[in-house]
Amino acid sequence: MAQAEMIPLTRHAFADGSFKRMLIDGKWVDAASGKHFESRNPATGELLATVAEGDAEDVNRAVAAARKAFEGPWKKFKPYERQALLLKLADLVERNFDELSSLDTLDMGAPISRTKSMRLRVLGMLRYYAGQATSIHGETIPNSLPGEIFSYTLKEPIGVVGAIIPWNGPLGASIWKIGPALATGCTVILKPAEEAPLTSLRLGELALEAGIPPGVVNVVPGYGETAGAALAAHPGVDKVAFTGSHVTGQSIVKASAGNLKRVSLELGGKSPDIVFADADLESAVPGASMAVFANSGQICSAGTRLFVEQRVYDEFVDRVATFGKGLRVGNGLDPETQIGPLVSEQQLDRVTGYLSLGKEEGARALTGGARATDGPLSRGYFVPPTVFANVRDDMRIAQEEIFGPVISAIPFKDVDELVERANSTMFGLGSGVWTRDVSKAHRLASAIRAGSVWVNCYQAMDPAVPFGGYKMSGYGRESGLQHVEEYLNVKAVWIKTA
Repeated sequence: MAQAEMIPLTRHAFADGSFKRMLIDGKWVDAASGKHFESRNPATGELLATVAEGDAEDVNRAVAAARKAFEGPWKKFKPYERQALLLKLADLVERNFDELSSLDTLDMGAPISRTKSMRLRVLGMLRYYAGQATSIHGETIPNSLPGEIFSYTLKEPIGVVGAIIPWNGPLGASIWKIGPALATGCTVILKPAEEAPLTSLRLGELALEAGIPPGVVNVVPGYGETAGAALAAHPGVDKVAFTGSHVTGQSIVKASAGNLKRVSLELGGKSPDIVFADADLESAVPGASMAVFANSGQICSAGTRLFVEQRVYDEFVDRVATFGKGLRVGNGLDPETQIGPLVSEQQLDRVTGYLSLGKEEGARALTGGARATDGPLSRGYFVPPTVFANVRDDMRIAQEEIFGPVISAIPFKDVDELVERANSTMFGLGSGVWTRDVSKAHRLASAIRAGSVWVNCYQAMDPAVPFGGYKMSGYGRESGLQHVEEYLNVKAVWIKTA
């Protein structure tokens, strides 16, 4: 496979094979245990950096620093001062965006075309939260008690936040947690995924450069079962904001019981993407395809259960398979790459295991269906776009989150039956509807039990629009006013004035 000219890996790109420390209390420090782990490029196996491995002792240090900052200098910052810092951070992210997007590509494999396309979203989030910093307010509430008693509410920062993020979009995920924490006056300990920690660490550098006080933003890389678990259970943490699998989410809820900390969870999905015969197929084919193939399927709300109306099923699924077959698979640094590698060997094993399982269950792979081993692809964790036909609702590939570029195409005839089948999953994160009929669109938007319904599009996101799930896809919302509220406590004040 011919390769276009790659974006060079330069030493200033923060991925030069050197040792990276963790950020605690404004200082770059080693892990208390002295342990470290390697971060490698999933496309080539190349060593990017050796990273300090945080554990419970490091979490203790970070929580102490965050508490000291929250109850000390940070508490005195006015809303406009927090806003100014967020805007300064946004300017620095904008100035260094090419480096940050390249780090995401190097560390977790997403094509550079995708990570660069996140510019508007990433900067939009930071500037949206900056705007929210000066918009937080309570209310005066008339009460019905006898006498002269004045009642009002205050909205106050919840305190120290433990933020645990996944590896499938490190820059955006980091900002999705840091932004609302800083806007509301909280402090934060960010635990990036061990598979892709480098962008979060670089963002920590930019936070210091922006003038954010020591202890307000701490970054502790490490493994989920050590650093993540310690953060979820720590009595000094007032809230945990987690994005990841539903199994880990359940563990975090249990761990949070010790001090009844606030918890918000953005978890997995097995989202239905529904194509009616009356849809504009010219837009539905690439739309439904990239609803799964984008980021190699490593998106929690990917539309992996593709329901297609029976009378266009064969045509549509064949066109999706042809579209997937035509996508360029390769190193994410190649500007022409459309599908990069999976993030790790563990994820490769998971996805290829489901590919084998789908065939055993009787599904037929119209394209893909096995690991890519062509030439340089053999060095990385590549799975080409895969489309399974002959899929039944009860198959595991139709019920379980694969987190790879795998579509399960399922026919339907009746709309009422379709709604029941679309909702027949433990998840409820995203969904899609492709139709020219506005009545169908509104009916399905109301009937589908999911946090987002995209009509004639998929994965549209905006900082002002809430995102989150139903059922085992979690609770709480990210983006929008609801997201900011997740980081605030409401206090009622009563004053007898006579």
